[in-house]
Amino acid sequence: MLILILGGARSGKSTYAEKLAREHQTPVLYVATAQAGDEEMAVRIAQHRSRRPAQWITLEAPRAIGTAIRASGVSAPVVLIDCLTLLANNIIVPLPEPIDYAEAEKLLNAEIDDLLTAYAASNAVWIIVSNEVGLGLVPPYPLGRIYRDVLGKANQRLASAADEVLFMVAGLPLKVK
Repeated sequence: MLILILGGARSGKSTYAEKLAREHQTPVLYVATAQAGDEEMAVRIAQHRSRRPAQWITLEAPRAIGTAIRASGVSAPVVLIDCLTLLANNIIVPLPEPIDYAEAEKLLNAEIDDLLTAYAASNAVWIIVSNEVGLGLVPPYPLGRIYRDVLGKANQRLASAADEVLFMVAGLPLKVK
C-alpha cells in the first residue's frame, strides 16, 4: 500500500505520518531527506529525530532515495519518507542558474521513477510526505515558480500511483483518495 500525505507547511503532515507508521506496531524504515544547511534546519531535524521511536531505523538519503532504500538491505514492513519537498529542494536548488525547467523536471522525475520502482519491489506499506505548494501566491522569482511546478507534477504522479491520498489541514487529515 502507498499512502501520500500532502499539506501546507506546519499542517501536521509529518506528525500524522508518524502516527500512521506507529499504528502498524512493526519496525519502520524512516527515510529522511533533510540536510542541516543552517542552525534552524538542524533544530528541525533534531525535533523530528526526538519524536521517532528508538526501534525505528533511520536512513538519511537527501537524493536517490529509491536506490538508497534498496542498497540499505533493510526490509521493514513500513517505509516512511519525509519528505518529497526537501528531496525536490536537494535536486533543484543546486542546478546552475538560470534553472532549466526541463532539466529540473527530468531529474525529479528520475527520482520519482526510482522511488516507485523500489516501492513496487517491496511488500511494505509506504507513507510519503510532501508539501502541497500550489495553494499560495505565485512565487515572484523563476526558481520558486520552477520548484512549485515541478514538485506539483511530482505530487500528481505519486497521487496517481497511491492507494490513499490524505490532505492535512490544521493537523486534521482529509481523505482525498
